[in-house]
Amino acid sequence: MNLLRKNDLKMLVFSLVLFGVLQVLISERILSSFWQLNLVIIGINIMLAASLNLINGYTGQFSLGHAGFMAVGAYVGVVLTTNFGVAFPVALVAGAIAAGFLGFLIGLPTLRLRGDYLAIATLGMGEIIRIVIMNIQYVGGAAGFKGIPHHTTFAWVFFLMLFTLFFIKNFVNSAHGRACLAIRENEIAAESMGVNTTRYKVMAFTIGAAFAGLAGGLFAHSFYLITPASFTFMQTFNYLIMVVMGGLGSITGSIAGAFVVTFISAALASWPEFRMIIYAVALILLMFYRPQGLFGYMELTNMGFLRKIFKKGDEGNA
Repeated sequence: MNLLRKNDLKMLVFSLVLFGVLQVLISERILSSFWQLNLVIIGINIMLAASLNLINGYTGQFSLGHAGFMAVGAYVGVVLTTNFGVAFPVALVAGAIAAGFLGFLIGLPTLRLRGDYLAIATLGMGEIIRIVIMNIQYVGGAAGFKGIPHHTTFAWVFFLMLFTLFFIKNFVNSAHGRACLAIRENEIAAESMGVNTTRYKVMAFTIGAAFAGLAGGLFAHSFYLITPASFTFMQTFNYLIMVVMGGLGSITGSIAGAFVVTFISAALASWPEFRMIIYAVALILLMFYRPQGLFGYMELTNMGFLRKIFKKGDEGNA
């Protein structure tokens, strides 16, 4: 336990140093406005990938409705800040609570399903949320919600991203998290050992939905207009690519996957026709040579991963 705390402290110090360096680059305008926006998008995508990984990677459920929860958090947040003048932090919390509560309500019936049936149910749920929003004129309907105040900054995204990662990490390392891992490995065996599988699946689903809503609120306040087209199935598929590329069941993998996919997307902004081709080729190569993802189940905070790298380096020098 003491070792884990030391590793957490080291990672926190590293994160603060990284934030300081990036903040200086932004303040001194060394980074262009395009890359400043993409830094914000990377942070938001890390939150979404990590929260989806909690459901798909750690609990072993195949959810395809993450963009729907993101939309709930986004629209609840912008309605509160724009129409009611609510403070930005309060609006973010309200969006997260709304998305988490909806995840709880939807999770109770749908998470009794398994495999492909669950994927189809969550996919349908995400599309229902989007279609409902499209038909509510109060939030702009299909034309979108306009005049959103630009509250999201790199600092907000960075520290909420850190909170998301540490919360999910501590949840996974708790007794609740071990129950979720048991469900992932063998749901029948976990149930026979007394684990309430439905309870823990709903718990993971609710937490994942809440953080998706939080990320949605940050995403919405990064722009002056959001539309239901921003929350289609393809968005969920994009986050699923990040999770699979980084490694199912690895928070470090979620960070790496979100960074790589977002960076490729930004670098190929001038050639959008090649973007999905490169995604597809990268995933095919990954499935051939590294099917468990870039990090598999390994975490950087374990430090054992780093020791293995240094050990191999020492052996090579010898």
